[in-house]
Amino acid sequence: GATASVSPSTVATDIGTPTLLAYSLKLEQQVARATTLTVGYTGSHSYHQILSGDLNEPAFTTLTNGAIYYPTTAKANPALANSTSWYSTGSGNYNALIVDLRHDLTHGLRLRANYTYSKNLDNGSAWNTSVSANTPAFTEVPSLPSLDYGPAATDVRNAAAFNASYDLPFGDGKAFLGGVRGVSGRLISGWSLSTIATLQSGFPFSPQLGYNPTGSGDSRNPVRPNVNPGFSGKLYASGSTAVRVAQYFNPAAFSAPAYGTVGNVGRDTLVGPGYSDWDLSLLKATKLTESTRVQFRAEFFNIFHDTNLQVP
Repeated sequence: GATASVSPSTVATDIGTPTLLAYSLKLEQQVARATTLTVGYTGSHSYHQILSGDLNEPAFTTLTNGAIYYPTTAKANPALANSTSWYSTGSGNYNALIVDLRHDLTHGLRLRANYTYSKNLDNGSAWNTSVSANTPAFTEVPSLPSLDYGPAATDVRNAAAFNASYDLPFGDGKAFLGGVRGVSGRLISGWSLSTIATLQSGFPFSPQLGYNPTGSGDSRNPVRPNVNPGFSGKLYASGSTAVRVAQYFNPAAFSAPAYGTVGNVGRDTLVGPGYSDWDLSLLKATKLTESTRVQFRAEFFNIFHDTNLQVP
């Protein structure tokens, strides 16, 4: 009647303990004086991860083209509205190649550069909408978690970091102007440069419809569109910040699914903007007495003034 239906939150009675198996192999080799190169692999497989979904959806069928179709809008239990349920059918896989080059202090130079190429896949990265950020919080079809298997919320394919410091070769004990004493010697001695740079590709996110065409009755469900087979051209915008902010990806690449059906676009198949940052610092250390030193430091952040955007 007019009484509102109950919308329960439930936890599976047979819920499993989340499990992670991790493995790695690294090879380290000295390639020059004070210089080492490390090449490694690290990976993991997880299962019994927690997924969220509405287990009170209508029954569905699979059409000949593979599409999921809801022939009825009647809930599995008509006495209940939407449900939020947690169950342990989540799984994930992570594989990464890691390269690390390190040069310890010689001739005033310290250097480290590392690069990671990785792929992180799962069928759910968040328990609810408050923590889902760039990924859907609910599985699209709760009884078919394989439909959501794709890039995890933390899938960053490429990540590189570089840091270095260099003691400038001027002044006391250095190659140049080492004989200068007094105030002049203190002014030209003790200078060093340091830098750190970070580069990484963007986080994934899902194209989602602003409505639910499936007839499942769950307005929270992150229904995805269909791939538009007739689309051609650039998927992502390029150019100025204003252009990329106005429309980061081209929505013409997708189309609305027919009523009652689930779209065929995979979860987290779009990639957000990348990130780049380069910082620089200049340091001057002056020895006043045997136990007293004065340090001057000037730091410059994001020296190339890069604009780093969040996911849409």
